[in-house]
Amino acid sequence: MSDPTEANGTAGSAEAAGPAQEGGGPGRHVRVVLVDDHRMFRTGVQAEIGQTGQTGVEVVGEAADVDQAVTVITATRPEVVLLDVHLPGGGGVEVLRRCAPLMGDTEQPVRFLALSVSDAAEDVIGVIRGGARGYVTKTITGTDLVNSIFRVQEGDAVFSPRLAGFVLDAFASTDAPPVDEDLDRLTQREREVLRLIARGYAYKEIAKQLYISVKTVESHVSAVLRKLQLSNRHELTRWATARRLV
Repeated sequence: MSDPTEANGTAGSAEAAGPAQEGGGPGRHVRVVLVDDHRMFRTGVQAEIGQTGQTGVEVVGEAADVDQAVTVITATRPEVVLLDVHLPGGGGVEVLRRCAPLMGDTEQPVRFLALSVSDAAEDVIGVIRGGARGYVTKTITGTDLVNSIFRVQEGDAVFSPRLAGFVLDAFASTDAPPVDEDLDRLTQREREVLRLIARGYAYKEIAKQLYISVKTVESHVSAVLRKLQLSNRHELTRWATARRLV
């Protein structure tokens, strides 16, 4: 893995189209950190939006897991962090929790924009509750992503169209949204393992993804099955799919 603070991308693109040419505008500038556990995706985003002279976006750091993210964000103090939801070490919500003081800085706030392949309601609502200013999916174009970054820098809330409905539904009333008591029994790490199991990952793949041992994965799966009163991974997959956790 490369140095997590490395900011220089290589050839590649997050979209089929060429690098974003618009969004920043003359004289506009924003410092950004990319947080995603897939190096090729980070490289693609860097190539897509990181040509500062054209987009106004300067990528000042990268990170692949929660600990790296907190270290790089604290060291570089970017205006905006592009944050993947599913990360080794506790996920995007854990990054938000540990960076809460930076988000609350009145003079130089660090703002977060979730950029994820997931469009699950739980993921969207979770990071927004954690303090993110928006949530867009990885199907977004380079130009739209640049525009979203600048809007978040300015304090706006930004969502991919259908995802905004999840947030409106969750916060439309003054009553607290219903709590899923079964899901609430699981730890953050158990939820990560649950999602990966439900997506069809093998134990070895989950261990590699989360930087833990296969034995630890097995222990988490056993704990999840016990807490949810399920018998096997097929029942677990159906349970997760029914709750749109996959």
